[in-house]
Amino acid sequence: MFRKVQLTFVWLIVISLLLGACAPAAAPTATPLPPTATAVPATATAVPPTATPVPPTDTPVPPTDTPVPPTETPIPAPDLEALFTTVIASVPADKGYGTIKVADLNTALAEKAPFLLDVREAAEIEKDGYIEGAVNIPIRDLFKNLDKLPAADQAIVVYCASGHRGGIALAALKLVGYSDVRSLGGGLGAWKKAGLAVTTGKTPAAPEVLTASVAADPALVTLVDEFLSAMPDSFFAIKSDGLNEALASGSAPVLVDVRSAAEWEKDGYLEGAINLPLPDLMTNLDKLPSQDTPIVIYCGSGHRGAVALTALRMMGWSNVSNLAGGLTAWKAAKFPVVGWIDWTTTWTDFLTGLPEGFYTIKAADLNTLLAEKAPFLLDVREASEIESKGFIAGAVNIPVRDLLKNLDKLPAKDQTVIIYCGSGHRGAMAMAALRFLGWSDVSNLAGGLGGWVKAELPVEMGVPAAPVAGAAPEVDATMLRDLDAFFAALPDNFYSVSAADLNTELASGTAPVIIDVRSAEEFATGYIQGATNLPITALLTDLTLLPAKDANIVALCQSGHRGALSMMALRMMGWSNVRNLGGGMNAWVAAELPVVK
Repeated sequence: MFRKVQLTFVWLIVISLLLGACAPAAAPTATPLPPTATAVPATATAVPPTATPVPPTDTPVPPTDTPVPPTETPIPAPDLEALFTTVIASVPADKGYGTIKVADLNTALAEKAPFLLDVREAAEIEKDGYIEGAVNIPIRDLFKNLDKLPAADQAIVVYCASGHRGGIALAALKLVGYSDVRSLGGGLGAWKKAGLAVTTGKTPAAPEVLTASVAADPALVTLVDEFLSAMPDSFFAIKSDGLNEALASGSAPVLVDVRSAAEWEKDGYLEGAINLPLPDLMTNLDKLPSQDTPIVIYCGSGHRGAVALTALRMMGWSNVSNLAGGLTAWKAAKFPVVGWIDWTTTWTDFLTGLPEGFYTIKAADLNTLLAEKAPFLLDVREASEIESKGFIAGAVNIPVRDLLKNLDKLPAKDQTVIIYCGSGHRGAMAMAALRFLGWSDVSNLAGGLGGWVKAELPVEMGVPAAPVAGAAPEVDATMLRDLDAFFAALPDNFYSVSAADLNTELASGTAPVIIDVRSAEEFATGYIQGATNLPITALLTDLTLLPAKDANIVALCQSGHRGALSMMALRMMGWSNVRNLGGGMNAWVAAELPVVK
């Protein structure tokens, strides 16, 4: 029985297994299966298909060791403001702003010649010649030929016709590193004016390759070359007549004067100009107008103007010109200058227009005048002279050095004024000064107090009456400034020389040049050996007849009056070593010194 039950149980198990194999899968149980070693999370959202097709497997893959090219860094533009600040600082006033004088270049060429660079055009060389030994590279081609120049630390002297292009070339070369560059002041024109040799009939030697190009920023070299190459035929210069026309037009340019404040004060300036001295230019760029405004720069001769022009144009001022020849050329053209007197013209007009008697009065005529209608009598001697030799009654004493500081102590400009000194020398200078300032009736006592005493006329001892101050007259301030400066600087000899001292000098190895300003008729009556006769009314009509401005000159006349006027005129015009023979030929004869007849 037990056996039947066991068999039945087995059949039940078999049937159960068969039924389980045919049944659906069972739901998961609440208890999770233990995790596998790496759990892969189920993705709830279906993954979309890839939009970009996968490249075929046979496309070559670049090797991973190929370098990636670096990103290029832009090269900064040259800092022209900083560079030109350095350039301008390297040409200070005490070194002539980078110029060399004609005489100094002539000496250098004979001793240790610099590299001499002529930057003019070939046509100019053919027409005007050149300085022997120069190499010609026209300025527009200069930076295409830097290999034809010597090393950057070697001496170079640049010249052109007048100094304008020389200044531009100097600035350009210094900008890229040439450290010893100078420009010939006044250019070939000044060289010729000094009477120095010029080669004509052939062209200068062709420049040779001397060095590799200067070790400068290539971008800077390119920038300078572009500037030089594009210069017009005027080279950005404007002549005086062209500027004068522009100033008279309705669109006058802005004038920038790059001279020093002292030059501005002493030599005058163009009306409306801005004074920005070259050494201060780069720190005052904010004082300039906008970069498209017409600007004309000027200096004394054109050199500093050329340097400033180069700087401003390369920094973006697009309408800048330089006055050719500077203020010197403007004055020579007789155009107006504020704060300056053309003493050459002023003195020429005065001396050529001297009347008979030359604004003197004889002792006897003065004595008569004093008895009838006394003039204002002015004694311009020193107090010590009055104390020792006396004075003419009624005189007012104002020493000549102080005269023009005391114009308020003089009478009205239309009143008669008679001046005297010891011999007539100082009186002549004072007479001329007052006439320049507007006094119309001024004369000098011929022979001074000496002539008065010689005529046996009375002299008082003691102290003359003190001058009384009145209203200060209106005078030309610039003319007063110049005349007062001349008088205030008079030395103790008042630029006169005695007959005895002149005779000693004539016997020495350094005899002065003697200019006798008497008339031809007076000269014929007797003269000092070696003297040149130039009558005072013709003295300044041909300046080429006069010696060099540094020559030792003695002027003389009959009594000292005309000689003093001549001396004063020449000194105020720039002759630096001129004296007057005190007492003139009268004193020479009285000393029994030799006279040629």
